[in-house]
Amino acid sequence: MTITGINSLFTAAKETLGVRADPMMAYNFLVEVGGLFVGGFSEVKGLGSEVDLESYHEGGQNRYVHQLPTVVKHSNLVLRRGLTYADPLWGWYWLTTQGHPLLLNGSIVVLNDQGLPVTWWNFREAYPVKWTGPEFNAAEANQIAVEEFELVHRGLQRVPASVL
Repeated sequence: MTITGINSLFTAAKETLGVRADPMMAYNFLVEVGGLFVGGFSEVKGLGSEVDLESYHEGGQNRYVHQLPTVVKHSNLVLRRGLTYADPLWGWYWLTTQGHPLLLNGSIVVLNDQGLPVTWWNFREAYPVKWTGPEFNAAEANQIAVEEFELVHRGLQRVPASVL
């Protein structure tokens, strides 16, 4: 299907069903871990995965090399937020530093302008593997103290729009 075909499909859906296909805004999201919304985050990075490929040279086939999928690798999630008093993430990270990682499931939830969920990604069996604390600078007194938590996880799943 071409780009023109996709645009026509979205236009037809809008006119027929009243459904809009506007892009989602990147500033309106929530982070949930272990069933709790764990604070307001200014940034989430690392929402991605990649399939490793194995090359296979077929005898007698010189026009191309087969590329076969092997393992899916998931990027670590990096959560950035302003330093707060209540800090369940630090306790979770502390368990990992003591050799007792607690595996928790979670979600990155994208909200529309009315604050309703429009799509989300579930991650499973995550635990924090890195913490970066804020940088303090008295000359720049108006900046927020920001910390980062990096999570390793065992897979992402985007919740299809049909279930929303």
